[in-house]
Amino acid sequence: MSDVGQWKPVVGMLVISFAFAIVNLLLKKMIDQGTNNMVIATYRLSSSAIFLAPIAYFWERKGRPKLTASIFCHLFLGAFVGLTLTQYLFLLGLEYISVTFSCAFLNTVPVNTFILALLFRLEKLNMSSKAGRAKVLGTFICMGGAVLLILYKGIPLTNPRSEATTTHDILISGKKKRSWVAGSILSLAGCFMWSAWFLMQAKISKIYPCQYSSTAIMSFFGAIQSAALSSILKRKFSMWILKSKLEIISVLNAGIIGSGLCYVGMSWCIKQRGPVFTSAFTPFIQIFAAMFDFSILHEQIYLGSVLGSIVVILGLYILLWGKRTEAVDCGEKQAQLTDEEENHDTEAQISATNSKSNP
Repeated sequence: MSDVGQWKPVVGMLVISFAFAIVNLLLKKMIDQGTNNMVIATYRLSSSAIFLAPIAYFWERKGRPKLTASIFCHLFLGAFVGLTLTQYLFLLGLEYISVTFSCAFLNTVPVNTFILALLFRLEKLNMSSKAGRAKVLGTFICMGGAVLLILYKGIPLTNPRSEATTTHDILISGKKKRSWVAGSILSLAGCFMWSAWFLMQAKISKIYPCQYSSTAIMSFFGAIQSAALSSILKRKFSMWILKSKLEIISVLNAGIIGSGLCYVGMSWCIKQRGPVFTSAFTPFIQIFAAMFDFSILHEQIYLGSVLGSIVVILGLYILLWGKRTEAVDCGEKQAQLTDEEENHDTEAQISATNSKSNP
């Protein structure tokens, strides 16, 4: 691979992280203006399905397998867990906390996936190896950072003079503290749902290996589920009307860019450099979000969120290092077994030749 080719996945993941930060920023502005979170999810998934459907039709029409009842159920359940519930919890949490803080919990997704894979016995753990111990250590550190994010807010680092000074302000500050905890728990729960979806997607990709078609179908199912859930929770027709250009641009950007082009880009990066490489760029979403959060939304940045984020990212990279080391070790063992088999075959051929020449 040329030097330019090596840098393409790096640049691609940085652009994708930048785009995800913008998507979350625009969604936060919509929520602050009073737009219902499930209405946002419905429009986002609808635009994603409309955008991906023609791509899936033309690119995968020759190799697309038949949509059986089993595949249909897997896609429907995958949409409910990975799209409907994930976005409901994450956007509901975004009502109480900042974009930067909510993105901090995205760094726990690889760790959550590892924990769920262990619980469902989809991944083996060898504590006698350095890689196995690194994965466990990274998991504990990351979870400790998540607990720190939820329980410790700390002092503001950007504008400390705006803190509560009167009894009324102290009462408001107490309510914000409870909202901080509620938003954190909702965001973490949303990340756990997304992690569960990764495990379900591994199964779906085997029985229906058409990523564009499966994503378009799940987006369609997710839009229907989100609309139904929104109607159950709040029956008000006026909430479905997008009143400003910003709201229309935000949902189209979230659907076409966030759920469409970014997904295609991430799939390409995974194919080029693997899932560990792609996961390593998750913290950049938070970094870009912090830049926008501070400069555009003028949100406070607190000591607890900074310390917790550092601990979470540290645990994430320790886990990813362990998985990378394990993958390299498995590759070396596989290569060694292949060499031994080739040597054994060569020796067998030589022995057969000698036996023929010496009757």
